[in-house]
Amino acid sequence: MARRKFVAALPALAAGPYLGTLLAGCSSEPLTGPAEIKWDRDTCERCSMVISERPYAVQIRDPMKKVHKFDDFGCAVVWKEHQTFSDAEIEFWAVDARAEPAGSKWLDARQAAYLGGKHSPMGYGFVAVAAGAAAAVPFAEARKAVLAKGK
Repeated sequence: MARRKFVAALPALAAGPYLGTLLAGCSSEPLTGPAEIKWDRDTCERCSMVISERPYAVQIRDPMKKVHKFDDFGCAVVWKEHQTFSDAEIEFWAVDARAEPAGSKWLDARQAAYLGGKHSPMGYGFVAVAAGAAAAVPFAEARKAVLAKGK
């Protein structure tokens, strides 16, 4: 009888809060911070385009420690709006568009500043740069512009 109860509980255990931690323990990926992107192979979580334009790459690590990769800041913002977890529960990373070589430095996306008017993969037009850059807008303003654009 105890075995039946255990087997019946497996689906609930699989959906529990520790699954991500257990599975992450089997990989070489860290449990915090940005994960490695396999350029020209990994795809955007939202639009399924290949992530190849390095200055526009973004990642979100959810509360279960799963990394979601995006080809455009706008894709990440719109995708996040449809999730049930709060901003406080996630890590949000964006490539520093001014770092050399391209794609070599990640910024906390909520602390970064954003330059608009760029030709980004999905047309949202923003790249992340270190806070304090001239002509850059804060995260909240870039996020608001993306959500106003929709798609």
